[in-house]
Amino acid sequence: MSTRFRMGHVLPKPYKALVALENTLAEFSLSAVEQEYIRIRASQINGCGYCLDEHFHDALQKGADLQKLVVLAAWREAGDVLTTEEKLIVQITEEVTIMGPDGLPGDTYEKAIALMGQTKVAEIIMCVGVINIWNRIGVSTHLNPVKR
Repeated sequence: MSTRFRMGHVLPKPYKALVALENTLAEFSLSAVEQEYIRIRASQINGCGYCLDEHFHDALQKGADLQKLVVLAAWREAGDVLTTEEKLIVQITEEVTIMGPDGLPGDTYEKAIALMGQTKVAEIIMCVGVINIWNRIGVSTHLNPVKR
């Protein structure tokens, strides 16, 4: 599949705004590796090969554990590879990416607030939202991974 067009060339102003939003995520208390877990899991769900490739490599460069990256798609069956907090981050990623009629389910929300607090949960939701925008751009325009 060949790339259809480059979104940044066709709509440069909103694209730059999206990049600026992405850049604000670096200010979050959510670690760089936790953010990559979110980006990878959402990209797996959305089938965005470009983002999967980019964020898998980014995660490794940021010090992510290879075993944790490998089990993200099957995190529920991965035993204790991920911490309780990491599992909850991935669960929120799934539930916000595949949005049900009630949004983030109440039980997940309550557990997350109790464990991580309101600010970190808000950061997770924002990070999930941003990668979902990127995934939709990547999949819709047939953006392909870069050969390394």
